[in-house]
Amino acid sequence: MGGARLTDIAMRFRELVTKCRSYRRFDAASPVTEELVTELVELACYVPSAKNLQPLRYVAVCNPATVAALYPALAWAGYLAEWSGPMENERPTAYIVMLHDVEISKDVACDSGIAAQTILLGATALGFGGCILGSIDRKQIRELLNIPENFSILMVIALGKPVETVVIDQMEEHDSVRYFRDAHNIHHVPKRMVEDILLKFY
Repeated sequence: MGGARLTDIAMRFRELVTKCRSYRRFDAASPVTEELVTELVELACYVPSAKNLQPLRYVAVCNPATVAALYPALAWAGYLAEWSGPMENERPTAYIVMLHDVEISKDVACDSGIAAQTILLGATALGFGGCILGSIDRKQIRELLNIPENFSILMVIALGKPVETVVIDQMEEHDSVRYFRDAHNIHHVPKRMVEDILLKFY
C-alpha cells in the first residue's frame, strides 16, 4: 500500500513539473495576492544555496498601479517576433523581482535558478503560473522600486492565472528549439527527450 501511495505522489509531481511552463497571458480578473506571493517566496527560503550564504532577496509587486508601471520595463517572448506582449487584460497581476545582495556574496552560483523554478512550481501547484523574465530594463526597475545599489537585479518573475494553453512537443534531433504558437493560439515548446540528453561515456 505504501508503495502505491509513493507511486501516486511521484506521478503527481511529474504532472506538476510538466504543467509548470512559461505562461505569458493571464486572467486580469484573478489577481495574485500579496499573501500568495509571500507564500511563494517562503518556499525559496528552504531550497539549497551555495555555501548556504542565501544572498537572494525579493521584492513583491502586487499593487495594481505599480504592477502597471513595471510592465514597460519587461520584454516578452523573443522567438515571437510578431508579438509585442500580452494585451492589457491579459497581463500579469503580480511580479516578484529577484535581487542579489552583493554585500553577502560576489555571485549567486545556481541559487537563482533553483529559487525561481521552486517559486513557479509553487505557483502552478496553487492554480497559478508565471514566467521568468531576464530581458528587463534594470535601470528603470531600480528607479521605480527604489532598489538600493548594493542589490543586483537578477530577474523578474511574472505571475497570474494562465489563460493560454502551453504544450510540450518532443524534439527530433534536428528540430528547431524555437517555441511557437499554432493557428489555434496554442503555445508549443519543443523539448529534447531523456534518451537525447542522458549520456554515457564509459
